Amino acid sequence: MTQSVRSLIHLPYRALGELARLGAALAPTGGGKTRRALRARRGIRRRYEAWGRAARDPQRPLLWMHAPSVGEGLQARPVIDLLRASHPELQIAYTHFSPSAERFAASVGADFTDYLPFDTKGDARAALDALRPRALVFSKLDVWPVLAREAAARSVRLGLTSATLAESSSRRGGIAASLLRDAYALLDAVGAIDEADAERLVQLGVRSSVITVTGDTRYDQVWERAMRVDHSGDLLAPLVLERPTLVAGSTWPADEAVLLSAWVELRRAVRNARMVIAPHEPTDVHLGAVERWAAEQGISLARLGTAAAPDAEVVLVDRVGVLGDLYALADAAYVGGGFHAAGLHSVLEPAAFGAPVVFGPRFEASRDARLLEGTGGGAPARDVAQLATILSDWLGDAAARDRAGDRAREVVSSGLGAAARSRALVERLLFH
Repeated sequence: MTQSVRSLIHLPYRALGELARLGAALAPTGGGKTRRALRARRGIRRRYEAWGRAARDPQRPLLWMHAPSVGEGLQARPVIDLLRASHPELQIAYTHFSPSAERFAASVGADFTDYLPFDTKGDARAALDALRPRALVFSKLDVWPVLAREAAARSVRLGLTSATLAESSSRRGGIAASLLRDAYALLDAVGAIDEADAERLVQLGVRSSVITVTGDTRYDQVWERAMRVDHSGDLLAPLVLERPTLVAGSTWPADEAVLLSAWVELRRAVRNARMVIAPHEPTDVHLGAVERWAAEQGISLARLGTAAAPDAEVVLVDRVGVLGDLYALADAAYVGGGFHAAGLHSVLEPAAFGAPVVFGPRFEASRDARLLEGTGGGAPARDVAQLATILSDWLGDAAARDRAGDRAREVVSSGLGAAARSRALVERLLFH
């Protein structure tokens, strides 16, 4: 596709950006992720400009790190932590796109945190004027074409860390590839997760000369969390009991339709088994459905943190932000998302604790799940019977569970060091 044709494709993209800015001004109050995302952009230029006037120190270099949602943020945070420790003079701006990342972003410890403006020329220039970054680094894949072009025009160095591109990604062809190719070609340094990702990124437009394989920083992040978990704290101590425990994390109704039926089968084979279940969206409707199931089956259930939880067969997690620590209780783990099209959630967190991981049949897009399956540290289940069998084997046979758990843990340990390699990549953008 010629440059002139690609330029024409950018016209409707720029128009959509301006429409989004108008939508931000007109978005009504009320729930919904889209409305929240729109309303969050109201006054965004003023917020950037105010911080730039009050807090931007021109004598200090600034790194702008962008991670659209929580998953990408988990990849960015280990790099930020290492940079902060080794370069205290550095100012760091951290932006996100999704409302679901708002709370996570506040925990990163950046000097400036806000939503990413919509990808328009005016917003990009206002943000760059305020932040005056030396480098702009994107986490995982999302590179915004207008922002990248405006930053490059100011000699801002552009990078991408923990970069991965699935074979099935829509970015690899059609309008998306044409729209993004020029932006990816502007990148000055890219750290790919593995060689296969590096090859696909070149097809997307990244120059092969700027790519190195650095790995996935999430491995460092989940390992560190597993190492520092407090088993004696208020969250875990009441539940640290000698009983076979399944921790089911980030489950959706499609997962629970299979998982809860499998649990009825499993409990007949494994005495004193316990399940800690953390729905992905702990709404009243979602939690109520699990509670009704337990009541119908005559299964004791209590919510996390209640007096009845230590003795309950099922502990229902009614909050977010604690699942990563709850995996410390797991003899085995179930990770949700594999029974519907939204995608499998992270299997690395339980694996870092040495828990073998089972998941639904739609897992091929997850590199981590494929690695676990290939080493015997994880397994897919296609239906109730297969899930019950896998869990019964792991929860009922300590030797089999330990073998699978060791392999799961080895998958994570083999990926350590990505954060340090990614830090080195960002340092080259900032200081060389």
